[in-house]
Amino acid sequence: MLKKLLEANTGGGRRRVPQVFADFCELTAITFRNAVDLHRHDARESRHAEILASYSDDEVARFPQMIAELILEFEKGFGDHLGHLYMSLDLGNESLGQYFTPYSVSSLLAKMTIGEQTTALDNQPFITLHEPSCGSGGMIVAFAEAMDSVGLNYQRRVHVTAVDLDQTAVHMTYVALTLLHMPAVVVHGNTLTLEEFDVWPTPAHVLGSWETKLRTHRSTQRAGETPTSAASSAAEAPPAPMTDDPDRSAA
Repeated sequence: MLKKLLEANTGGGRRRVPQVFADFCELTAITFRNAVDLHRHDARESRHAEILASYSDDEVARFPQMIAELILEFEKGFGDHLGHLYMSLDLGNESLGQYFTPYSVSSLLAKMTIGEQTTALDNQPFITLHEPSCGSGGMIVAFAEAMDSVGLNYQRRVHVTAVDLDQTAVHMTYVALTLLHMPAVVVHGNTLTLEEFDVWPTPAHVLGSWETKLRTHRSTQRAGETPTSAASSAAEAPPAPMTDDPDRSAA
């Protein structure tokens, strides 16, 4: 259904499916972020209006339907739903070698990884995960599923920093992690050169005061405090205001 809605918004050939898909991901990401984050809120609202201005009223009305369809997919279970759709539409960028890992492979790797981390999680309040080339976020979704399968709450026990050079990939990952209510910052940047163009904190990151938790975690590690003390300090620290600049919250 989502694929049909995307194709219907090509306007009879006036625009290509890749553009509609990119617009859908960006519109959805802006909608989710602006619900909780005041940082550069007005600039994103202007961008949202700019995108919609090129669509007819009927086409604009389809975008909320697309969001509803995507939410239904996530309600059915874990999966790289946007990545699967992206590849099924043949949108991969061959010049960039952009081929998303099949979710079955991501799932296998995640299960192997979480099997090595369960003991570490027993001794600290949370772990940090870094994905230097996140694509659609499939590997991170698979890791969340692996944690869930062994009874670990990924919404509280892991914080993610995800990076990608492709802006649409950043929006895809941000939307997926938002729908999983996973604390993360998704960076539009270049892992190799360490350039950063934009940073997208998920609602779970903002509402969960993860800036404070990460700062406390880093400071206690430097001071040599125990994980238990770190967890207590993080719990007692005041929440960071939503207007804070989130431009660096990597673990």
